[in-house]
Amino acid sequence: MSEEYKVTPWEVTGEVDYEKLIREFGVSPLTDDLVSRFRKIFRELPSEISRKLFYAHRDFDVILDKVESGKKIYLYTGRGPSGPMHIGHLFPFVFTKKLQTMLNTELFIQITSDEKFLYHRNIGREEIFEYTIDNIKDILALGFDYKNTYIIDDLRAIQYLYQIAVSVAKRVTFSTAKAVFGFTHDTNIGMIFFMSIQAAPSFIGYFINDKYEGCLIPAAIDQDPYWRVTRDIATKIKLPKPAQIHGKLLPGLKKGIKMSASIPETSIYLSDSPEAVKKKIWEAYTGGQPTIELQRKYGGDPDKCVVFSYFKFLFEDSDDKLRERYEACKSGELTCGECKRELIDRINKFLEEHRRRKEKITDEYIEKYLINNKVDLENHIRQYKLLR
Repeated sequence: MSEEYKVTPWEVTGEVDYEKLIREFGVSPLTDDLVSRFRKIFRELPSEISRKLFYAHRDFDVILDKVESGKKIYLYTGRGPSGPMHIGHLFPFVFTKKLQTMLNTELFIQITSDEKFLYHRNIGREEIFEYTIDNIKDILALGFDYKNTYIIDDLRAIQYLYQIAVSVAKRVTFSTAKAVFGFTHDTNIGMIFFMSIQAAPSFIGYFINDKYEGCLIPAAIDQDPYWRVTRDIATKIKLPKPAQIHGKLLPGLKKGIKMSASIPETSIYLSDSPEAVKKKIWEAYTGGQPTIELQRKYGGDPDKCVVFSYFKFLFEDSDDKLRERYEACKSGELTCGECKRELIDRINKFLEEHRRRKEKITDEYIEKYLINNKVDLENHIRQYKLLR
């Protein structure tokens, strides 16, 4: 990777060059032709695609081919519960919910509680469990329907993944895992095996509904190494390669870094008070001039502005209004203070509504989503044996 930044499934540092990352990871850019095809098929275009916030892919064109020909696909994404969620964590789920509605399909959400327990030396299982429940509530507060949404908490539902994971693990050598993930002699063996656990939901849909002919994974691009290995294994176990559509990472409030749970001042947490949001946004990095006079004269640079990026990612639904904001910033008509005040208001309204919905999600309600309570295990394993 470049010395200027680092992108792994567990750590992102520095200012990411997303175009360079396409070449380094070997993924394909989301072209205008693919965007046009998406619009033609669904007759609408999510802002995450029109703005190229989900900007790269593996076999997204193949998925569109399947959808156009009437074939069924399912969705898979996930969350690693290593702490409270911030709005950067929520962004891929907002997009995933839109895709699920458009495709009218099932979604499998993997909660990788095992990975976080294995990776973080200072986090115990009790903490992981608390984060797991809290994170699930935040995800479900977006409005996912339990009728077509499955939550797989690895530590509580490993029996649904293990048959597939073992088939994957048998076909991945340590040299491959070491080359892709950078494992060393100090890496615990749980982390080495975990990649086969994360691969399993890429195939689980075929053993729950035999009508499925493809799997699409919407996720941040830092998770791509997992799918690279998974796709290589798919042909060996005679199942379709999972496709991916890769999203960018929501920038942090400070210059040149993404939102990071390990650096609280870079993040807007879903639990932040209105006063905390105001303070953080007011101190956020912008592309503006040092004074209002200079801003009016020379304009700002929205392409470098963290505040503008938050409108772009989550807090402006209209592409036309976003373009108007962009031009007003560049011309000097709009000042950073005006932009920040409006963003503070929008974030606080969003968080207030999100917390209101979250409060209604009880532990009993979560049970409706858990794969343990939705899929008969004996039949699931029987299907796996028949198809293997």
